[in-house]
Amino acid sequence: ADMWRAVAAASAPARALCRGSSALPRRRAGSVAVAPTAGLADERRVETRVAGLGPGQPVSLRAVAADERGCLFQSCAHYRADGRGELHLGTDASHGGDYTGVEPMGLFWSLAPAGMERPYQRLVPRSTGTPMKVEMLVHQGHSQPGAIPGPVVAKVEVERWFTAPGVRRIRLKEGGVRGSLFLPPGDGPFPGVIDMYGDEGGLIEFRSSLLATRGFAALSLPYFDFEDLPKVMKEFKLEYFEEAARFLQRHPKVKGPGVGVIGTGKGAELALSMITFLPEVVAAVCISGCSSNTVADLHYGEMTLPGLRFDMNKVSVSDAGVFDTFEALDDPTNPANSPCTIPIEKAEGHFLLVVGEDDRMWKSSLYAELAIGRLRQHGKENFELLSYPGAGHRIDPPSTPFCQVAMDRVLGVPVLGGGESKAHAHAQEHSWGKIQEFLHLHLG
Repeated sequence: ADMWRAVAAASAPARALCRGSSALPRRRAGSVAVAPTAGLADERRVETRVAGLGPGQPVSLRAVAADERGCLFQSCAHYRADGRGELHLGTDASHGGDYTGVEPMGLFWSLAPAGMERPYQRLVPRSTGTPMKVEMLVHQGHSQPGAIPGPVVAKVEVERWFTAPGVRRIRLKEGGVRGSLFLPPGDGPFPGVIDMYGDEGGLIEFRSSLLATRGFAALSLPYFDFEDLPKVMKEFKLEYFEEAARFLQRHPKVKGPGVGVIGTGKGAELALSMITFLPEVVAAVCISGCSSNTVADLHYGEMTLPGLRFDMNKVSVSDAGVFDTFEALDDPTNPANSPCTIPIEKAEGHFLLVVGEDDRMWKSSLYAELAIGRLRQHGKENFELLSYPGAGHRIDPPSTPFCQVAMDRVLGVPVLGGGESKAHAHAQEHSWGKIQEFLHLHLG
């Protein structure tokens, strides 16, 4: 906390310049204060207060951020000052804009591509070593989305960090394993977790760096479309994931005896296979995964789990050109597809299944039910289920901007992920705490 205060103090002069001008002596000088001005991106509460307004004055609060490529994202909400000319986002409700109600973090999770930008882009940090800078602005009046907002009353810049001071990032080329290892400050040993995302491929590090910030040794593990790994998802060898698990388990900073794995989408499904077949893996967090192997065949020694296929004839396309893949995956309950089922009843470890009930990418709620049914059929209760009404496919750490439709990196078309922004945001906040509790419980 002291380090963050030092960072905040260093930027205090710049912030002071942003807090309303005294050059207009006749007009009431508005100010906006945010605490902390520099903090971790997964912090559940940022205090935002506005003062110096007229009693009952209508204002629009906007947040503006840019990604590493310079693409602009923004959000907007409508508020009214109280009788003292003040408002507090922790207790006062938004009456319109991108969300309504009391939502202290609403301006963060409702960030979306600005009108002049290409739609359907995600605001996901590519670099974890630099903060995401968010400018918070207070405008006169209630401006509608897409309209030119009123004059600026006050503004302040906020920094959202994905890595705490002292966290080490080590790029890996260890045997066949690629990726980044994030280690918390201190001597350890720390609980070890492998972190994987879905069919977008490449190296995605921000969840791993946040896990390290929260005390885990986290290995961000790409498995295709990165460096010398396969370019596409054609087939996978579980030996690659076994090598990664053994590397992490044997690392001097990792507690052991077993390690955990967290995965989203295809990564969740691979997490199920890892905990099933690899004794090194003792805890698996599966976010929006399938209980069968999909798309790419999975080999392990002499064994092969064939992949369920997508039937593109079952993909529907909206008038706006958005692809809905909800019905497209082969039915895992069809007896003809039983060879694709991951035999999770063989796992000795524990499962945490996280699903959004409005996931439109595929039927993750059904797949979680199938997984639980299979475990119970074999007399096992080694699982927990977090099921969130109104949440969509990609449930990320708290305040990650909601993206109902996202451009698919492989297909190059917008694909419906589902969900409603407020419900999804609350699912992200609740699940993040539960995920850490689960991993600490089973990894020490």
